[in-house]
Amino acid sequence: MNDNQKNMFDHIQKNSNINTDQILKAAQSFNQSDLSDEKSVRNLVKQLATMAGKPVSKEKEDKLVEAITSNKIPKDLGSLSQIFKK
Repeated sequence: MNDNQKNMFDHIQKNSNINTDQILKAAQSFNQSDLSDEKSVRNLVKQLATMAGKPVSKEKEDKLVEAITSNKIPKDLGSLSQIFKK
């Protein structure tokens, strides 16, 4: 793992209390899932929320599912973090 990857994982862990192994497991789930399938995406959102210990309102879940299934996912961490702050 290079320094940039380590810094990214450290940042995620600091802000979400999700360790690197959990992040990699979630990434594997994403790779194996059909991100155009609403049911699969909802399951992934719920899984990540549970891992982070953060509740996700129905409204926020709907917005995330819509963004992911329609391929409108922000490409940078700043924009993505704004979704979670709303």
